[in-house]
Amino acid sequence: MLKYFLILGLLLSIVACNTSMPLKEKQEYLKKGKQITEATFKELSGNLMQQMQLGGPSQAVPFCNLQALPITNQISEKFNVTIKRTSDKLRNPKNSPTKREVAIIKQYQILFEGDKELLPIVEIDSHNKKHYYAPIKLNVKCLACHGELRKQLSIKTDSLIKSLYPNDIAINYKNGDFRGIWSIEFN
Repeated sequence: MLKYFLILGLLLSIVACNTSMPLKEKQEYLKKGKQITEATFKELSGNLMQQMQLGGPSQAVPFCNLQALPITNQISEKFNVTIKRTSDKLRNPKNSPTKREVAIIKQYQILFEGDKELLPIVEIDSHNKKHYYAPIKLNVKCLACHGELRKQLSIKTDSLIKSLYPNDIAINYKNGDFRGIWSIEFN
């Protein structure tokens, strides 16, 4: 019964946040948000896979630690937006969610647990800024460092992750799990 009310509350909050935006404008921001997240994912995953091919997780982890945010920032500048990947199970504390992002993450978690479709959200905040949120689901490429496969990492790579991310809780995922969200603020 509680889940029913939570899902109802989620749907009402999504509708309430979007009532002041015309449908055509909302569709434009959905399209832009999807384009930006796809471009960001392509750039990040392409670079990460290149590092994996060059030296496996022990090369990819430091690269990700040093380059993921700068790459994301370059794409943010290109599209004149602020791009963020965040979760309630963080690896990098620099990606900590805002209160609104926490609420969005919880909404997606409820939908995911109920086997509901996770659709992007567009809304306007109290400062008239447009925001795009979309779910991130874990794919098989991510399992080496974020999934149950992490248990199979070398001691060197596991130690490297623990030294770079001492408070890492972004682990033990399975393929297809809800991982977090894309959060884009349009300038």
